[in-house]
Amino acid sequence: MQLEHYISDLLYRYDCVTIPEFGSFLTQRQSAQVHDSTNAFYPPKKTLSFNEQIQTNDGLLIRYIADVEKIPFETALQNLSKRVKSLKSYLAEGETLSFENIGDLTFNAESKIEFNPSYHLNYLTDAFGLSQFVSPAVTREVYKEEEEVETIEKVIPLTITPEKRNTTSFFKYAAIAVVALGVAGFGFNNYVNNVDQHNQIAQEEANTQLDSQIQEATFVISNPLPAITLNVNKQSGNYHIVAGAFREEENSDKKVSQLQDQGFKARKIGKNRHGLHQVVYASYTSREDAFNALNAIRKEQNKDAWVLIKAID
Repeated sequence: MQLEHYISDLLYRYDCVTIPEFGSFLTQRQSAQVHDSTNAFYPPKKTLSFNEQIQTNDGLLIRYIADVEKIPFETALQNLSKRVKSLKSYLAEGETLSFENIGDLTFNAESKIEFNPSYHLNYLTDAFGLSQFVSPAVTREVYKEEEEVETIEKVIPLTITPEKRNTTSFFKYAAIAVVALGVAGFGFNNYVNNVDQHNQIAQEEANTQLDSQIQEATFVISNPLPAITLNVNKQSGNYHIVAGAFREEENSDKKVSQLQDQGFKARKIGKNRHGLHQVVYASYTSREDAFNALNAIRKEQNKDAWVLIKAID
């Protein structure tokens, strides 16, 4: 019984997977993180833990084993009970239980199970295809000129010296200056408006010419090829065996061609929420058929393949 593989499959979709009479593996979502000293960016993930106190059989793991191995529920329960007795015996003898892509279990001095999680897989499907990366440190430089400007920037008041002047003449010239400034401002605003209007008209003309050129380049074909009718069998089903996700669509197209050459009904099923192009080996309407195919693909092709349950138009 490939118990760790069954647990691993369920951890992608559930936050708690219980091994009856043994304990439970728990997951908790962790946000993306940045390491302060190394400037490394880590994508969001599910952190793993183990709780020996949660041993009540919720039927999740046994039903999954029964579905995959095509055996009755009672038979799956008996097989799992035998495996649990064997696991407890190994721990009692001081051995370490290693669950692939999950972690290691050992007994401590108080005969309690200690869990050391594995970090080889990220069980958060939303972050599928994302990996850590290191960014150079961001340095900020403040120029001396900016500091000087902030220091000497002041509002200079307008003052009138206490000289004897002709009050009437002063206000007369001041009124003329205000009118002149208003006329100049009006003219400047008109000039700015005319420039904006000119730029808008020129932009519209350029867009019109560009659209015309694009249409001619796209749709005017001097020697068209004869029409070809293709009969395509559209795949259907909500169970999709994921082969990978790619940031560049060209790479996803290459992967589809590669899998199709190997005999798979591969196709692209669109982007995930991170903008990555997802490629699947095939899609199935039956859950049983999907997981049977998944087991074969993991043994012969890709051990990291997994089943995405999603309705796709």
